[in-house]
Amino acid sequence: MSINDFEVSFQKLRWVCDPASLGIESTAELEPAVEPIGQERAVAAVDFGATIPSEGYNVFVLGPVGSGRTTLTRQTLAAAAAERPAPTDWCYAYNFHDPRSPVALQLDPGDGWRLAQDVDELIEDITQAIEHVFDSDEYQDQRDELLREFREERSREMHAFEKEAEQAGFTLGRSSSGLIVAPAPNGEVMTPEEYEQMSEEERKDLDKKREQLQDVLVDLMQDLRRREKEARKALRQLDRQTIQFATDHLIDELVQEYKKYEAVAEHFQQMKHDLVENVARFRETEEHSSPFPVPEAFITGARTPCERYCINTLVTNEELKGAPIVLEMNPTIDNLTGEIEYQTRMGALITDFTMIKPGALHRANGGYLILEAEAVLRRPFAWEALKRCLKDGQIRIESLQDQMRLISTVSLEPKPIPLDVKVVLIGTPLIYYLLYAYDDEFGKLFKVKADFNTIMERSEETIQAYTRFIATKCQEEDLPPFSAAAAAKIVEHGVRTASDQEKLTTRFVDVLDLVRESAYWADRNGNGELVQAEDVQNALEQFIWRSNRVEERLLELIEQGTLFIETEGEVLGQINGLQIAVLGDYTIGMPTRITARSSLGTAGIVNIEREVELSGPIHSKGVLILSGYLRQKYASDQPLSCAASISFEQSYSQVEGDSASCAELIALLSSIGGVPVRQDIAVTGSVDQHGSVQAIGGVTRKIEGFFAACKIKGLTGEQGVVIPTANVRNIMLREEVVEAVEAGQFHIWAVQTVDEALEILTGMPAGEVDEAGNYPEGTVHHAVQDRLHQMAQTLREYGRGAAKEAKEDSQSS
Repeated sequence: MSINDFEVSFQKLRWVCDPASLGIESTAELEPAVEPIGQERAVAAVDFGATIPSEGYNVFVLGPVGSGRTTLTRQTLAAAAAERPAPTDWCYAYNFHDPRSPVALQLDPGDGWRLAQDVDELIEDITQAIEHVFDSDEYQDQRDELLREFREERSREMHAFEKEAEQAGFTLGRSSSGLIVAPAPNGEVMTPEEYEQMSEEERKDLDKKREQLQDVLVDLMQDLRRREKEARKALRQLDRQTIQFATDHLIDELVQEYKKYEAVAEHFQQMKHDLVENVARFRETEEHSSPFPVPEAFITGARTPCERYCINTLVTNEELKGAPIVLEMNPTIDNLTGEIEYQTRMGALITDFTMIKPGALHRANGGYLILEAEAVLRRPFAWEALKRCLKDGQIRIESLQDQMRLISTVSLEPKPIPLDVKVVLIGTPLIYYLLYAYDDEFGKLFKVKADFNTIMERSEETIQAYTRFIATKCQEEDLPPFSAAAAAKIVEHGVRTASDQEKLTTRFVDVLDLVRESAYWADRNGNGELVQAEDVQNALEQFIWRSNRVEERLLELIEQGTLFIETEGEVLGQINGLQIAVLGDYTIGMPTRITARSSLGTAGIVNIEREVELSGPIHSKGVLILSGYLRQKYASDQPLSCAASISFEQSYSQVEGDSASCAELIALLSSIGGVPVRQDIAVTGSVDQHGSVQAIGGVTRKIEGFFAACKIKGLTGEQGVVIPTANVRNIMLREEVVEAVEAGQFHIWAVQTVDEALEILTGMPAGEVDEAGNYPEGTVHHAVQDRLHQMAQTLREYGRGAAKEAKEDSQSS
């Protein structure tokens, strides 16, 4: 076959979008795009996960950044959320039985907020009613009457006792232990000296009377204390009756209003009971209250008696028209499950149920929660907390402080809230497969996989969708419309980004960037009314110019001769391979010089990069495949008696991938067979053990890289690139390269086998093996086979000679 038979025509090197096929003059004529573009499978998966009611059908959206995964997910969830009712409100209230464990109240949407407002008004009314009723004349009269009766009775009995004691010659006195009876025969308390002057009989009689009176006094004081206790009890009962009279009707009004909520009604009944039992709290004056907080205050943070009757509206959904959709960008454990805040008071940390703050799970309860998978996994304890909530079906407030706490402190333990949410994790395929492989619970909790593709079929419908996308973004961002030619350029760029002439990229973030930049340059160049094709081309060239400093420097080194890249002539055992380097958002293709040297020996093929640990596993595999090819091709009747080395010259970094294995094989065969290889042709393609040339990645950038090297050293009209036939559909070259091919200044050849590549690069036929296992003279394979046969013969003769010398040395010794 002639070399021309393998050449790819310039028409196949770039797919061109005909502006007339769009059927518009400009995108201003188009309606905005409504339906998602190119992700039907993924969108259907998200919708399935969002609408199936069964547990465990949470969704993991996997796709690369820029594929529209977040935007389309939110749009799909919005449609599903609109069909669902708004979820209930959730509130926390004081737990009268266990202050450390606030109770959760569930109400209809909007009723939670209204309940909190009504209770605030109730507290204000209760406070005023209590102040009024305890300041009323009626209450004061009743209180004074009770006190007066007690005081009069106490005074009367004490007076009677004092009179009795006086008649007996005694009087009442005070000591550190209380009231005592002291002898006072003349109205004055007897002194110790007077007592000593009395006779023994008089003293005994005096002591006996004093003891009798002291016993009567003790009984009297006990009776008075009992009566005082009864009086206090009567006062408390009066206070209870008074506060009930003042507040019961106020609370009963709310009980009636919220009677359909049993938990709320029960809470109001407990509030009534608490008001009665703690009436003293409302009667304490500021000067009599303790300056130090009581122990309960450290837990509840109560600052006023009525404060604990407030309602903490955790989540209210009054404004929602459907299920909530929450996107949490910082999914810490506190932001997911909620947190309990603290205040510092008098050097102590205090809290109460009003300081409980909702998390994303609370806000999304009854709807959908969207999280970035990587962000969740990076936050300490967040992933485990999320799984616990999903497994248990309830939200239990956890915090990072609780997980890391070294010193135990008293805090709140709010009652958990039932959870009904669909969690949508968004991440890369790598994260999904790692979680599925190493987290046993992941597959049970996230049963739906929404796989976003990076490409879609190029068809009339998808091209029209592209142009509608451009029209939509122009309207949304107030950009000028695009002419049909400019829109066609955008579509062509979508094909180039997809690296397939039959596909379009779905990385619409990149497409949108090009739309914005094209509009910018149109405005800078005075075409602000309508973006033209040259504006799109200018935007592409400006992007390349901003990004290709490293590429230009490498080409400069090639031009200077610092990097040895030959683009003319023939060399033995040397070939131009092609490689790509990804520099952030810009990919460059560059030629690399591959050399092979061979000699007599049995070491086989030595991969120099592997020996110095610069070869990746795939590249090492590719080199080992070459050994299999050589054995299959030339060692059917004799061993391979050859030692060879392969190296990427002037390469100082990791070499990975097998796309250079075809070039390496040709260099190796050239070295063994003594057949020189053209240096004006570069080769890319992987090879299998049968000699078939297989597809590789980055073919467009590789071709453009070698074209740039040839251009800077001078185009001769003979230069070109050999690629796998399977990669022809992946070519989407820049117009400059296509024009050079059309003009005959550059060439692209597509091959299916190594033999076809050999014929292009050596100018010799590869050769077909005959029945005897030999190749015809004048072919590449014959030259290689003949050289390997000579090496094998030489090695055998050398082996026999060495064995003979060893035997003679043994006999002489």
